[in-house]
Amino acid sequence: MKGDYQDLVDEISALLGAPATLENRDFRLIAFGAHDSDDDLAMDPVRTRSILTRQSTADVRSWFEGFGIARATGPVRIPAAPDAGVFRGRICLPVRNRGIVQGYVWLLDQEPGKPGPGPAALDAAMEVAQRIGVLLAEEARAGADLSREFLAVLTAGPGWQQDMAVAALRAALGPGGDGLHAAVCVAPWPGEAPASVPGAAAVCVVPRRRGGEPGGAGGPGAAATPGAGPEPAGDPALAVLLRLRSTDALAPALAAVARLLPRAAEATGPGGKGASGSVGVAGTTVARGMTAGVADPVRGLADLPAAWEQAVAAARAAAAQPRFGQVAQWSAIGPYRLLATLGADPVDDPAARTLLTPANRELARTAEVFLDCAGQAGRAAAALGIHRQTLYYRLARVEQLTGLDLDEGEDRLLLHMALKASRLA
Repeated sequence: MKGDYQDLVDEISALLGAPATLENRDFRLIAFGAHDSDDDLAMDPVRTRSILTRQSTADVRSWFEGFGIARATGPVRIPAAPDAGVFRGRICLPVRNRGIVQGYVWLLDQEPGKPGPGPAALDAAMEVAQRIGVLLAEEARAGADLSREFLAVLTAGPGWQQDMAVAALRAALGPGGDGLHAAVCVAPWPGEAPASVPGAAAVCVVPRRRGGEPGGAGGPGAAATPGAGPEPAGDPALAVLLRLRSTDALAPALAAVARLLPRAAEATGPGGKGASGSVGVAGTTVARGMTAGVADPVRGLADLPAAWEQAVAAARAAAAQPRFGQVAQWSAIGPYRLLATLGADPVDDPAARTLLTPANRELARTAEVFLDCAGQAGRAAAALGIHRQTLYYRLARVEQLTGLDLDEGEDRLLLHMALKASRLA
């Protein structure tokens, strides 16, 4: 796809001499220009929240829409309203394509008494906004039009069926099919796919097959069954095929993924949707505990099924290990790169079975930290905040419960794998 949202936003900022922000029609941030002013009024609460959280509240959206921006075909000036957190007036440039609003470009209006941008500059900025509208509309159409082809690639059995699915998706993408892409898994994902995801070549919802893994017969952790297709069971996952500029420029892709996830405060805090979920992209209800996995970049589409397996594994690792955060890259999840592909059923090794019961939770944590520290007692005791003698006592109890010898490398490996795998259950 031609152009780049950030470049176009910077072009508008240069034309009008003010930092601009671009949001989609659901008031989710896509790009914003740099702001180097010392004016405190410029970074009012509404603009600060939009940039930091990548979205605006429903009240802010309703307030701005009250000025007719969804129907406007030209610039709309909105006055300051300190009570609403808008300390400086705004200029809104509606982003439209074929009469349909796709988003909005926002600029801070000049201070009272100072001349603002003239008609010629605003007309030029509106021309750039129209180019943005074309990009947003093309992305929305592409994501919707290619969902079937994308889903077929992720759920087809191996061999000729998968080859045909990849060929169909490549033909649908055109020249872009040979470019650089990253596969993303967001799970769990209740409801339909979002109308658009910035930077996405295709988006689809993948039903979960038996065992709770997203994907079809060719997905991770399942025996391949040619022609089996998806087997809905449990929660589905959202699959996103993101365009990349280079293998070392994942930041835009990660930002796009982050916008799909609910903020922790929305998912669990007062006034949110509670345990059932919270409102996400385009009003979609999203579940608590949602995580995302990002695969290593691939060039072309032949490796897309394997990349999807990586994305699924990374999303599972993020759900299992809080230190990864909500978005995990496959390249950074360490042993979970292997463990997450072993299957959805928890590992039930008899040696670790008793240790993994709730009654022995503290002993299991002690063993895991000790093994994470490569068997170095001093490091492990410090990490656990206990005396070294207490550590030795607990490790002796672990050996009694498991029948394993923690001085033996293979016994350590078995226990370490069982402890890590239990997080994925």
